Amino acid sequence: MYIGGNVISSVEFHGNMSLVIFMAGCPLRCKYCHNAELLEGGDETSPEDICKEIDDSADFIDAVVISGGEPLVQVDAVADIFKHVKEIGLKTKLDTSGIYPNRLEKLLEADLVDYISLDIKAPFYKYKKIVGSNMGPQVLDSMELINEYDVHLEVRTTFVPTLLTKKDIVRIADEVKADVYTIQQFRNKEVLDPDLAKVENPNPNELHKIAKSIKPYFNGVIKVKSAEFGEEIID
Repeated sequence: MYIGGNVISSVEFHGNMSLVIFMAGCPLRCKYCHNAELLEGGDETSPEDICKEIDDSADFIDAVVISGGEPLVQVDAVADIFKHVKEIGLKTKLDTSGIYPNRLEKLLEADLVDYISLDIKAPFYKYKKIVGSNMGPQVLDSMELINEYDVHLEVRTTFVPTLLTKKDIVRIADEVKADVYTIQQFRNKEVLDPDLAKVENPNPNELHKIAKSIKPYFNGVIKVKSAEFGEEIID
């Protein structure tokens, strides 16, 4: 397996200290990707070595988060790690783009995931324009699949001003079913498309207004995540 490193974090799984593992590899080429170094390559390791690191950290963590890249590129390694995590009594969280519903189903059927953060990058019909590939139907399948299981689901959208509009966010909110919908602030540093480095980061006040505008369309908790204020629940 190939990874881009790991960190200890108190913010990736709300209320839980977590070991976050960044898996390398992703078939998407989102223009605003801030982990471009993980799209290919990574450092080779084994699930056994990762499990040893988890054991070494087990006394001061509550959960293990597997992020990326797209973790389900290496679904067998993810399954091996999460099996071990469950065996030692810790919680599990998966960050995914949802483009591999069949692989995701294997993890869900085996009861290996407690929490999923699903990146929904655009209204489902608009995926090709935003990410260059018509993956919207697969992402929709993943969302519907997750909702069949007892798994906490957070949907996340990064609001990039030149790619998405307020109407796009409203449409997403109306189309998704989840426990939480988080609008993430676009950051113009370390983006895949150099042109986006010139795009101004959206102001948190603007994100708050967008978040409040979707309240009639989304039956769940709405959050805004920004560099200035971190993660905020919108009342």
